[in-house]
Order: sequence, then structure tokens, then C-alpha cells
Amino acid sequence: MPRKRKLLAQLSALQSKSSIPPFDGLENLHVTPDRDFSPKSSKYFVVEKKNSSQLESDFFNQPCISLAKSLLGQILVRKLPDGREVRGRIVETEAYLGGEDEASHSKGGKQTQRNTAMFMKPGTLYVYQIYGIYFCVNISSQGEGAAVLLRSLEPLENLDVMRALRSASRKAPAKAPKDWQLCNGPSKLCQAFGIDKGFDQRDLAQDAAIWVVPGPEPPGEQDVVATARIGIGNRGEWAHKPLRFYLRGNKYVSVVDKKVEREMAALSSS
Repeated sequence: MPRKRKLLAQLSALQSKSSIPPFDGLENLHVTPDRDFSPKSSKYFVVEKKNSSQLESDFFNQPCISLAKSLLGQILVRKLPDGREVRGRIVETEAYLGGEDEASHSKGGKQTQRNTAMFMKPGTLYVYQIYGIYFCVNISSQGEGAAVLLRSLEPLENLDVMRALRSASRKAPAKAPKDWQLCNGPSKLCQAFGIDKGFDQRDLAQDAAIWVVPGPEPPGEQDVVATARIGIGNRGEWAHKPLRFYLRGNKYVSVVDKKVEREMAALSSS
């Protein structure tokens, strides 16, 4: 046998005995939860989606008010560094339209270092701090500087972990919150899900530590209450515009507007 053919035969035999998995076997490798494996690392590696049911960019690419309503009933998932997951159903949101919206951080179209995420692609997280202590999380939408604030969640999974995270974020000992108190406010849900400034500008459609999955049953239009946003202060007509949305009858909502609910009930019965 010629030397070249002999070498090829030996190489073929070695490959057939090799224990190295085929390229497709990479999809079974486990990765560190908070580590970012993006396609830009190498054109030769195919990156699997972190979660097959994870809502993609197209879902977030809609007008702000539409996104604020569409998020109701969806499930926010946070994968902690130790691998555990906490989950909560989104039950209350607020739309901030940017530009002319006097209550928005991007009013007048002003872009700053703080609010940059509001001008990024739909589905980008905008996390800001209030009172120098608490965090609030928003999701950018269509529209220059527009974003949706997550106001309340219905806790679904690992409530004991949420309770521990809430407790750890407090400087002084306090009575453990009840289930309905865990995430019924924008800062509370950030505490319960371990969301801080480090999540600012992350892409919900690609991130391995936080994402959104579809809820089991989308609410109907009759289930959604539209009312004024909370804590707006002196913002003229914008303080009264119905840009807060919540699921009617859900006990995990932060503030219920009984007047608007009565009006809805009267309309539905007429």
C-alpha cells in the first residue's frame, strides 16, 4: 500500500474509535447561568436558544401601549447564579411613551447616559434606581424613548427564594412579606427577582439569566383595566391618562381602581 493511502487508512480508523462527540453534541453542554454566549464569539459555533419558549424580539417590537397590554399574563423568568429559577406572572404594567409624555424619563426625546436603554431595540431592559436604594425595571418598545414599566407580578415558583431575596435587600429586619406582598410593586418585584442595575441594557430575547415566556392563557380585553399611572405627580394631563394596565380581579395588583372597575362592570351589563 502506498504511504499516502496507508496514512489515510490509519486516520480513518482513529476517527471511528474516537470518543469525541460530534459537533451536534455541543447543544447538550451546560453553561453558567449568567454568562453571555453570543453568536459574535465565533462564526463556527451555532448558539442554541437559552429557552425554547422564550419570547423573541418580534413580540417586543410593538407600540408601547400595545406592549404594555400584551405583557399582561406573560411569565417573567429569572435564573439565579446557583441555577434556581423564580417565576412570576405579569399582572400590572405602565406605558411611558417618550417624547411628548411628560412623565417619561425620555420626555422631549432627551437621551442621557441613564436612559439609553429606552432608545435601544425593543425588548431591552431599562433598570433605574429610586431614592438611591430601590430598582425599577422597564422593557423598551417601538417608539423613540418608549418603554413599559413592570409594576406587579403574581409569584408562581420558588416563593421562598423570593422571600429570602426580599429580606436580604433590606437593611433592617422586617416582618416576612405574605405571598401577595412579594411582587406587588415595581421595586418589590426587582428585590424578589434579584434585579439590579447590572441588568440595564440586557436583551430579554437573548439573555440567559432573565427572559419572558408565554402565559398559559392570554387575558381578554374585558379582563384588562386601563387607568391612570401611579406616582406621576404634577404632570398635567399626563397624570390622568389611562396608561396603567392591570388584570381585573387579580389580588397581586399593587393598586386597584374601584371606580374604573365599576364603570367597566356597568358597561358590560348594559
